[in-house]
Amino acid sequence: MRHLNAHRKLGRTSAHRKSLLRNLATSLILHERLVTTLPKAKELRPFVEKAITLGKRGDLHARRLAAGYFHAGNQDRIPDAHGERTAGVAAVRKLFDTIAARFSERNGGYTRIIKLGTRRGDGAEVAIIELIGSEYKPAAEESSAS
Repeated sequence: MRHLNAHRKLGRTSAHRKSLLRNLATSLILHERLVTTLPKAKELRPFVEKAITLGKRGDLHARRLAAGYFHAGNQDRIPDAHGERTAGVAAVRKLFDTIAARFSERNGGYTRIIKLGTRRGDGAEVAIIELIGSEYKPAAEESSAS
């Protein structure tokens, strides 16, 4: 029986798995679309949706809790003196500033998984995970470029 075995191990230790999910969550928030394997996408979905729900709360405590869903950054550095902040700090800022406002009326279901088939090299199932509202629109890009 699989009591209390809710999540996939993804062939990694628990620390490696947590780091992988944080890295994927950071990339998904920053780029709003990600191509990865299907099991990783399915494991990432609830991880990111909890962070977005925290972003909708908008208070300081929620911001500190949401920072745990991304890789730790150098919050104390001044961006102009030493370069840009790390991706984790930028992801928390984008989550609370833009993404939380986009999903303010939605109660869950912030992501979409689209299956792409199998990868040629190893036969792994590949999928796109994206935030709702960030769909790829090639016709709009071509018309704006012209």
